[in-house]
Amino acid sequence: MAIYNDKVIDHFTNPHNVGEFENPDGEGTYGSPVCGDMMKISIMVEDGVITDARFKTFGCGSAIASSSVATDMIIGKTVEEALKVTNGDVLDELGGLPPIKIHCSVLADHAIKSAIYDYAQRHGKTYKGLEGFDPHADEEDTHHGCDMETAVDEMVAEVKAGRK
Repeated sequence: MAIYNDKVIDHFTNPHNVGEFENPDGEGTYGSPVCGDMMKISIMVEDGVITDARFKTFGCGSAIASSSVATDMIIGKTVEEALKVTNGDVLDELGGLPPIKIHCSVLADHAIKSAIYDYAQRHGKTYKGLEGFDPHADEEDTHHGCDMETAVDEMVAEVKAGRK
C-alpha cells in the first residue's frame, strides 16, 4: 500500500510556484525548525486579487506538496476567497496525506493567512477572515504537530469539526 498518492508525489517532485518575489505585496512564514518544516508564502495582489504566489519550504515531501498545491489554490482568488482556504481544502486538493503528515496542510493554511495578514498590515486593509488572527500566536509551540500524537489529535479535531 502506497503512503502517498500520485498527486502528492507529483507536487513534491514537480512543485509549482517555487521561489520568492523581490518586492512581494505580502509574505508569511510559518513552521518549526524543531520538526524541520518551515514554509514561506509570498503573494502579489492587484485590485484585491492574488495575481501570483510563490513559496519556499524547508521540510518533508508533504510540506512541499502542501505548499505547491496551496499556492495553486490561491492564485486568481480574491483576498477574501483565499482567506477561506483551510487545511482541509489543501488536504482535499492533494487527495489526502498520511495522518502523521496532516500538520503540513495546517502549515500551508497558516502561511497563507500570514501572507495576507502581512499584505493587510502593509496596505492598511482589514478583512473579516483575519479577525482574531495573530500570525505569532503559537510561536511558543515549537512542534506544530510534528509528532504522531499531535498529528492524530489535529486530524480527530478536524473530523469532529466537520472540516475533513
